[in-house]
Amino acid sequence: MRMAHAPGKYADFEGLRERAVALRRAGLSRRQIRDRLHVDNNDLLNRLLEGEPPPAWTKRPNAKDDLREKARELRLQGWTYDQIQVELGCGKSSISLWVRDLPKPERQRSTEEASAIARRGWEVTLQRREEERQHTKTVAQQAVGDLTDREVFLAGVVLYWAEGAKDKSYSRRERLQFINSDPNVISFFLRWLDVLGVERERLRFRVSIHESANAQEAEEFWAGLAGVAPATFQKATLKRHNPKTSRKNTSEAYRGCLIVYVLKSADLYRRMEGAWYGIVGGAARRPD
Repeated sequence: MRMAHAPGKYADFEGLRERAVALRRAGLSRRQIRDRLHVDNNDLLNRLLEGEPPPAWTKRPNAKDDLREKARELRLQGWTYDQIQVELGCGKSSISLWVRDLPKPERQRSTEEASAIARRGWEVTLQRREEERQHTKTVAQQAVGDLTDREVFLAGVVLYWAEGAKDKSYSRRERLQFINSDPNVISFFLRWLDVLGVERERLRFRVSIHESANAQEAEEFWAGLAGVAPATFQKATLKRHNPKTSRKNTSEAYRGCLIVYVLKSADLYRRMEGAWYGIVGGAARRPD
């Protein structure tokens, strides 16, 4: 509940307003004026300072100040939000905030022309976002640098535990078996096997692919990636096509999944599992 003020405290409103305006134009902030005039009612203070802009020093610095000023200039020249967006490459929501106190220009274009301008503005925004997205990825990629064999080993353990076949207490399968459709993931897995000292002769490969795709081309692709002859591949596993489902992986880049089997790998599997739990335990321990 707002407290009542002493009778007559703000009786001379016009006189109080003159003092408040003079203080504002002298560069005082709202808080300073409130304290100087002993005005503890925000509604009254707003009325006293109505129409008086704040002094420049009270405004917080903003990285978009230059864009804001340019947007206001263009708006005063009669530019629309769409035109300003195309010119400056900033969002319409920001433009709206920057120029909402300025007069609205008269419509001089047809609906079709305005729509075309809006599309171009959106394309500029999308392009800027994509550039920012790619820049972030590039910086992160370059920050990694070269990996040591130990780093490759640890990263490979995490990858295998997420994607590889695992042993179960009710079904002992202590062997390395890995399947994935991403060529980069398969390349890294093969590099991990190199670090473990596994020769290519100990590997067996099989393609798993939809029956409507070209299994032979897929085998040739994966064989080239693995550095082996396509003839060494086991017979491909063909997945039945269900006409009731809409399969999206139908492009020319679709090559199914590659399954990699490692022969005589029980000891390697145990090392992998042990290292995984070592990673879990090591991450849980906080350094002193």
